[in-house]
Amino acid sequence: MPRKLLTSRLVAGVTVSAALAALCTSVPAGAAPPAVPAAVPATVATAVDELDTDGEYTERFLDLYAKIHDPANGYFSPQGIPYHAVETLMVEAPDYGHETTSEAYSFWLWLETSYGQVTGDWEPFNHAWDTLEAYMIPTTENQPTNGAYDPAKPATYAPEFNHPSQYPSELDTGVPVGTDPIAAELKSTYGTSEVYGMHWLADVDNVYGFGAAPGSSTLLGPDHEGTSYINTFQRGPQESVWETIPQPSIDDFSYGGENGYLDLFTGDASYAKQWKYTNAPDADARAVEAAYWANKFATEQGQPEAVADTVGKASKMGDYLRYALFDKYFKTPGCESTSCAAGSGRGSAHYLLSWYYAWGGALDTASPWAWRIGSSHAHFGYQNPMAAWALANDPALEPASPTAADDWATSLDRQIELFQWLQAPEGGIAGGSTNSWDGQYADRPDDVATFYDMGYTEAPVYHDPPSNSWMGMQGWGVERIAQLYEETGDERAGDILDKWVPWVIDHVTVTEDSWQIPSNLAWEGQPDDWDPDNPGDNSGLSVEVTAYGQDVGVAGALARTLMYYAAESGDTAAQQTAHDLLNAIWEQNLDDVGVASTETRTDYGRFDDVLSSADGDGVYVPEGWSGTMPNGDVIEPGVSFLDIRSFYEDDPEFDKVQAHLDGGPAPEFTYHRFWAQTAVATALADYDRLFGEPVETPEDTQAPTAPAGLTATADGTTVSLTWTASTDDVRVTGYDVSRDGEVVGSVGGTVTSFTDEGLEPETEYTYTVTAHDAAQNVSEASAPATATTGEEDEEPVPSGACTATYATAGSWGGGYQGSITVTGGANGVQGWSVTLPAGVQSTTMWGGTLTGGVVTPAAWNGNLGSGQSTTVGFIGNGTPPAAQALTCTG
Repeated sequence: MPRKLLTSRLVAGVTVSAALAALCTSVPAGAAPPAVPAAVPATVATAVDELDTDGEYTERFLDLYAKIHDPANGYFSPQGIPYHAVETLMVEAPDYGHETTSEAYSFWLWLETSYGQVTGDWEPFNHAWDTLEAYMIPTTENQPTNGAYDPAKPATYAPEFNHPSQYPSELDTGVPVGTDPIAAELKSTYGTSEVYGMHWLADVDNVYGFGAAPGSSTLLGPDHEGTSYINTFQRGPQESVWETIPQPSIDDFSYGGENGYLDLFTGDASYAKQWKYTNAPDADARAVEAAYWANKFATEQGQPEAVADTVGKASKMGDYLRYALFDKYFKTPGCESTSCAAGSGRGSAHYLLSWYYAWGGALDTASPWAWRIGSSHAHFGYQNPMAAWALANDPALEPASPTAADDWATSLDRQIELFQWLQAPEGGIAGGSTNSWDGQYADRPDDVATFYDMGYTEAPVYHDPPSNSWMGMQGWGVERIAQLYEETGDERAGDILDKWVPWVIDHVTVTEDSWQIPSNLAWEGQPDDWDPDNPGDNSGLSVEVTAYGQDVGVAGALARTLMYYAAESGDTAAQQTAHDLLNAIWEQNLDDVGVASTETRTDYGRFDDVLSSADGDGVYVPEGWSGTMPNGDVIEPGVSFLDIRSFYEDDPEFDKVQAHLDGGPAPEFTYHRFWAQTAVATALADYDRLFGEPVETPEDTQAPTAPAGLTATADGTTVSLTWTASTDDVRVTGYDVSRDGEVVGSVGGTVTSFTDEGLEPETEYTYTVTAHDAAQNVSEASAPATATTGEEDEEPVPSGACTATYATAGSWGGGYQGSITVTGGANGVQGWSVTLPAGVQSTTMWGGTLTGGVVTPAAWNGNLGSGQSTTVGFIGNGTPPAAQALTCTG
């Protein structure tokens, strides 16, 4: 089916809205950053509601755009920096809502790209990049000793460990590291030793008080009123955000302990004051991707010069982004020992966008030194084949370095192959690969699947929670595959989407008053060894949706992915599902600030976690170490997340958290994340661009086929039913189960089983099942199935007793996520304990405490009513046990 394009309308004199202009007028005191336009000239500012635009979804885009740029809604700081969220009390990857990330900046660029496409005004896009450059790319003063960097000795090796308690990690000069093959080329091309890449995290309001400001090589302290470079994660894959110790990116020993914060993370004979930054490659790649589309749209409008300077900066960023394509210590792929070969040239390149690249050095310019590293771990959700294609093929974006385009051409193929290698038969994409097993180039197990000599890992970067359990990774990663498919027609991308799209559609439900998408996934097995000439079928790999929710950002990403696929393939079901999701969000989740849904945050019970065992949850501080945060909070063994962030106690919403910590229910919050607003907004803009007029829902009068093969099996007073799935010309959305002619239950359209419990003993029951679609067309009933229940259980559940079962939620090489469900007996239970299977070793547990192989409840879930359940999750080491009933006492 040919796609319909909505022609962009150029409006003379239309630029950034007055609301956006107002955002940029305040510049705080402190070290002066590079110049950023204070405001768009008022003489050309035009209110959004005056724009001459067509299309229902374009109007919705402009409505949401205005909400995001309305200063009263609080998405931007006084400096014009996008916050991670409007709300301050928020803990996820950033540990405070008013921090910002390079991710937020990259989504902002996409927002302004869509705005330019709709209006023909590119000043907001250029302004977003100028702000990014001023506040997120370290200045000369922030990285003062890069000139001392030696590409032949890029860094000193330090092993990674699986738990924060194993840190600090000793530097080891005896481990060979490879040479950096691109540093000399970059210096020759740009005439500088500085790195042009974004640091990933900044404390926009300087709430911590470090004052690691753009343009300064010293800490300006709590009196600094501007943004501050910080870092958090430093100690291996098990370090949850709840276990981090924030530190400044410029560590001049003003705060922390005797050696600042350095000796919490690395062990050394002596410590030098230093600077250090970490790049999140997916954010820089998304910025490049946005610049590609901005240039395309501006060129179609006849004004490529409007974005030319900014696109040139994106090309430069893409040149430095190549550091993400190399192993952490420039060792060769297939490395299984610290003594393995050091790489030279491209011998250390895995050509994937890894989890990070980082660079740092001394603050003392009289004794200069500097280092750079890549990363050995690659998550599929970080890959951006669209950006790789643009950097390899678009003359406007092809980097200036002589070898860069070839590197990106190789990376494009390698990234697409990674998606192919990781795709489960159901359609979902599994985790990723690593070249450094256990973060130490350890000898990996012989049965681990490989991809270009790298080992498969289900959770390639963080384990608490597992990094590929969140559905957002599917939306982010595959959206870029879909863009590539729509823009280039790449058949490999199309083949991936042909499997992925139906899987997603089958798990999306939209009704007039509700909607849901997958929120959590569980994985089993692993892919086949990758052979590009003879790919396997991955029959040993599977994915299951374990939970659903209303994450508006993820829904926006999924809708956008479906739209790009539909535009190229003509798939009407994909377009319809995207259309329905966008309508549902607009009608059910729109408020005065943006789009949002209510979240129950059970994880906020970890605010006051204290480390009680060597491998448990809580903030690890080495014995004998002590220091202070800028506000005087003490850092010492036994502190909690909250103890070193006491400012949270002054947050206007903290009383909800405190009530939960005191034993009350988990608190509920409604969050307006910046990236989520942009994900929905850009999807709205793209809908009109790709399809023109809103899709008219076709009249659906055809009912699904009748369910076939219904079987009924009785076990005591329980009957289990199974049947073969129905088919429909659009989609089966659910099944209704009838017992003796009365409907007794319903299940979703992808479920083909039902359990009927609590029946009369020694009684015959007859069942039928019908299927229905979204239009409520109902199928003929299945052929009936009959079952006769057995005798009633001789022993009722004893008073005060409980039951417990174990299940594996997901597994990866060397570890797994386990789940224990505890249910109160007939009279409930006041305190319970569950004995784990022999040999289970847990590194992290939530919802309970593990001591000597016995799990006891947390403060809030020990008392269960009759039939009431609670779930305890944990991360285990080794091979997961079989699903089973456990001994529960109360």
